[in-house]
Amino acid sequence: MVPRRQAPTRGIQPCVRSVSIRNHDSRRLCPQMPDWKPVTPPSSSSLRAGSALTYLLDVPARRERVTHVEHVPARQTGQTRWPDWIDERLVTRWANQGVSGLWPHQAETVERLHCGENVIISTGTASGKSLCYQVPALSQVLDGGTVLYLTPTKALAADQLRTLIDLDLPELRAATFDGDTPFEERAWARRHANYLLTNPDMLHRTLLPRHAQWSSFWRRLRMVVVDECHGYRGVFGSHVAQILRRLRRVCARHGSSPAFLLSSATASEPRVFATRLTGLQMAEVTTDTSPRGATTFALWEPPLTDLRGEGGAPLRRPATAESADLLADLVAADIRTLAFVRSRRAAESVALTTRARLQDLVAGAGAPADLPDRVAAYRAGYLADDRRGLEKAFRSGELLGLATTNALELGVDVTGLDAVLIAGWPGTRASLWQQAGRAGRAGQEALAVLIARDDPLDTYLVHHPEALFGRPVEAIVLDPGNPYVLGPHLCAAAAEIPLTRGDLEIFGPAAEEVLAGLVADGLLRRRATGWFWTSRERAADLADIRGAGGPPIQVVETSTGRLLGTVDESSSHTTVHTGAVYVHQGETFLVDELDLEAGVALVEAGTPGYTTFARDVTDVSVLESLRSHPLGPGELHFGSVEVTRRVVSYVRRRAQSGESLGDEPLDLPPRTLRTRAVWWTLPASATTVLVRDGLDLGGAAHAAEHASIGLLPLFATCDRWDIGGVSTELHADTGLLTVFVYDGHEGGAGFAERGYARALDWLTATREAIVSCECERGCPSCVQSPKCGNGNEPLDKAGALRLLAVLLSVPPHHP
Repeated sequence: MVPRRQAPTRGIQPCVRSVSIRNHDSRRLCPQMPDWKPVTPPSSSSLRAGSALTYLLDVPARRERVTHVEHVPARQTGQTRWPDWIDERLVTRWANQGVSGLWPHQAETVERLHCGENVIISTGTASGKSLCYQVPALSQVLDGGTVLYLTPTKALAADQLRTLIDLDLPELRAATFDGDTPFEERAWARRHANYLLTNPDMLHRTLLPRHAQWSSFWRRLRMVVVDECHGYRGVFGSHVAQILRRLRRVCARHGSSPAFLLSSATASEPRVFATRLTGLQMAEVTTDTSPRGATTFALWEPPLTDLRGEGGAPLRRPATAESADLLADLVAADIRTLAFVRSRRAAESVALTTRARLQDLVAGAGAPADLPDRVAAYRAGYLADDRRGLEKAFRSGELLGLATTNALELGVDVTGLDAVLIAGWPGTRASLWQQAGRAGRAGQEALAVLIARDDPLDTYLVHHPEALFGRPVEAIVLDPGNPYVLGPHLCAAAAEIPLTRGDLEIFGPAAEEVLAGLVADGLLRRRATGWFWTSRERAADLADIRGAGGPPIQVVETSTGRLLGTVDESSSHTTVHTGAVYVHQGETFLVDELDLEAGVALVEAGTPGYTTFARDVTDVSVLESLRSHPLGPGELHFGSVEVTRRVVSYVRRRAQSGESLGDEPLDLPPRTLRTRAVWWTLPASATTVLVRDGLDLGGAAHAAEHASIGLLPLFATCDRWDIGGVSTELHADTGLLTVFVYDGHEGGAGFAERGYARALDWLTATREAIVSCECERGCPSCVQSPKCGNGNEPLDKAGALRLLAVLLSVPPHHP
C-alpha cells in the first residue's frame, strides 16, 4: 500500500458588530484571468474606512467576494498621568512629542516594574507598549544602569533606535548590535552603549559566548526588554527560552539580576507563556486602555475560475493577484496601504503586478507618471541600506503602497496608514490583529481586508467569522525541554561558564538526563565540580536557533557573479531547486543549478510567465505512543515518530491564474527527523459501510489528512508548513487505516501535542471546512495540497466527509 503523503517545508478581541453581506453560492465562477479595471479614484484624497471598502466594491464583480464585514468600534482613552518617580527630564522630552502622560495600563506596567516585578504586557497593536518599557528603561539609564532590548527583527530595532535618538537625552548612548552593524560600531557599542538593541541570534552567537568582553555592560544591567515576544513560538521560541536562561546565568556571574519586561500582542494565558519563556515568575497586564479609531474588517474570498487543476478541480483566483488589484486601486486613490503576504516571492510578485496595473492606469487615464514608483516590496533578504530606505520612504509618504512579508508586522511605527490587505491567513489570530492594527495607528478609521488563499483553513475562516471575532486568541506554544533544543544550549552554557549542579534548576527538569547524554556522546566532560566544554569548536554553533539546518545557500547570478540573496539551507530544496523560479526585488530568475555541497544556487534572469512549487513524499514510522484514548470507533494517539522526507518534483503554475503547466522530476537527497505526531486510526469494522458504498477509502483518508493539516494552525500557534502528514489505508505499524500529522522539527515543537489536546474541536472544524467549500469533488480550498508528492491523487472529498463523520460519531449528512 502506498501511503498518501504531505510534508512540511519547513485575551479577547475588542467588542465588535458584524454584518454578513452575502449567502453561500456554489455557482460563483469568474473567467480565467479577469481584466483589471481600475475603480475611478475619488475626487477627495482621503477616504473613511467604510467608504474605502465601498470604493473597492464599485467593481460589481467584486461584491460577491466579500463574505462578511466586521465593524470594530472606536475606543476612548482613560486619563493619563506620570508616576511621581519619573525623572523630569523624561517627562519634558515626551511632553515635547505630545505625550501628556501614561494611560492606565501603561502606568500599571511601569509601577509593577518599579516595584521589582517581572512583567508581561499583552495588549493590542498601537496600545503604547513601547512607553511601557521605555519609561522604566530610560529611568534606569539615567540612574547609571544599562538596558538590553531584544527584538525578533532588524526593522523593529532600527525603528526603536530612531525613537530613542529623537528624545535627545545626553546621558543615553543607544546602539544597535545585529548582523548589519559595522565592526567599528560594534566596538563602540561594547565600550560605550548603555541601551543595547539586539536580537536573540546575536545574543546567542556573540554576546553570551564573549560575555567577558562585555563585563562592564553586564555588571550594570538593570532591565531586559523582550519585545514582540509572541513571535517566539514553536522550536524558535524554545531556543529563545534557553538563550534567556543562559543570559540570566551570565548576568548572575557578573553580579546583576535584571528585571524582565515582555511585550506581546494579545495572547491567551500570557503569564503562563512568559514564565515558560523566561523561567521566571511574571505579572501580567492585559487590559488595554488606549484610544483607537474604528476599523472596518472585511473577509474576502476570491472566486473560483473556469480553470481546472489536478483531477479537474476548479482553481480559485490567487490571493496575491486579488491583493495586487486592490493595492493598485487603493494607491491610485492616495490611500496608504500595506499588503501582507506569506512569502518573499509573493511580496515581489504583488509589488510587480501592482506597478504594472498602475502603469496601465498612467497610460490610459492620465494618472501621475510617478505613481507606479510609489509601490515597492519589503522583505527579509534585502541589504540593510535598502530596508532602511524603504522604511523611511513609507513613513514619509513617498511610498503609498508596500507589499511585505511579516517583517513589518512587528512594532515598526508607520503612522498614518489607511488600509491593510492580508493575503492569506497569517497563521494565528494574534498575527491577524497585529497586521490589521498597522492601519489606524494615528487614531483614524482604518480598513482591513483578509483575502482567502486557496487553502482549507482560509476557506473555513471566511465562512466562519465567529472563529476570528470576539473570542480569545491562541495560547503560544513552545517546549524548552525539547532535548534537541536543550542539548546544544547546555553545551553553549558550559562553554560560557562551566555548569554546576546548582545550574540545573535554571534549565529545567530535563537538564540532568540531557547532560548525561552529552557526556556519553563526548560533547561535555564531567568532573567533580561540574560539566565542562573542552572542544576548540564554538559550542554556540551546535544550536541553529531559527531551524535553518545549516549555513544559508547563496543565490548567485551566473553571468555576473552578483550575490542576489540567501536562502535557508532547509528550505533550499523547495525554493531554489534546479528549475525553480526565484524573484528578487521585482526581477525574475530561473535556477540553473542547486549545488548543495558548495552551498550555491546559480540563477539567470528570465521571464518564464510561471511560478514553481516543490513536491515531496514522506514516510512515517511509529517509535512510541505516549498517550492515547478512544475517539468514536477509533483511537487517537500522541507519540514519537521517525519521518523520512524527499523532494521528488516541482509543478509549474501559470503566474496569474495558478493553472498547472505540468510536473518536472527532481533528484534530491532525503531528509530524516525524529519528531512528535498526533495520529488517529479506524478499524475495518468502522469503514466497511464506506467501502460497500463505493467510496475510495485511501482517497478519503488522504483528503481528510490534507484538510486537517490546513486546520491545525487554528488551534496551535503554527504555520501550515511547520507540520506535515501521512495517510494510508493500512499502516505497517498500526495495522489499521491511519492518518498522521507531525511536527516538522527535530524533537517536536508542541503543535501535534496541541492537536491531540484539541482533537475533537480540530477535526470538527476540518469537516466543516470541507463542507464550506463550494466545489464538487475537491480543490485547493478544501482537500488538495500544493505540496502533495502524490499529485493529489487519489482524493475523495465526499469520502473524507463520511470518514470524519464516522470518526466524530456524527450523522453522515450533518452539515
